Amino acid sequence: MKKFLIIMLFVCSFALITNAQGNQTRPKVAPTPTPTPTPKPETVDNSKGTTQVAYAPKDPVAKEVLAVFDKIIIGIRNVNVDAVTNGYWNSPQLTLYNYNGTVTRGWEQMRKNREASFAETKDVVLDARDVRVQMMGKDGAVVMYMWKLSQTFRDKPETSTGRTTLVFRRVGKEWKVIQVHVSPDNPDKSRIPASEEPKQ
Repeated sequence: MKKFLIIMLFVCSFALITNAQGNQTRPKVAPTPTPTPTPKPETVDNSKGTTQVAYAPKDPVAKEVLAVFDKIIIGIRNVNVDAVTNGYWNSPQLTLYNYNGTVTRGWEQMRKNREASFAETKDVVLDARDVRVQMMGKDGAVVMYMWKLSQTFRDKPETSTGRTTLVFRRVGKEWKVIQVHVSPDNPDKSRIPASEEPKQ
């Protein structure tokens, strides 16, 4: 009888220990977080130039604006009048403040100017960098960028750099440039008013 009780006590103790071990909560191991990659500027590179996007909102509307901008830049690189002018608002109210200090008003005049200059232009290489898209509500946007342009115009090589601001507006279902302001890095000093001349 004593042996039986000892055996029963041993069996019950073993069962309790085993059950307790089975009910122990194992510590939860948190999954190792996947590191978030650092965003890099979007760059398109080819023999006719590069485009580097520094900032653009992630919403699809901003991407639509940037797509129109890209078509204009590619049009310039390929000296393609249609590709460039199709990105602009076909209106007499279109305004372009040009890098040489002149002002072009209206789509028709802009088109004529492009046809005349492109007919004498070749070997274009255009780099667009620090491209930034800023949405202005649901129907407006501004694209700013810095550029370096080299080309052959009237059989003479040219190189220039500067900054450009394009104002976009949604016209119907399409985004169009309605205003342009181009600022060269080295403007013609004869065109700079004394009040705006850099201080020595």
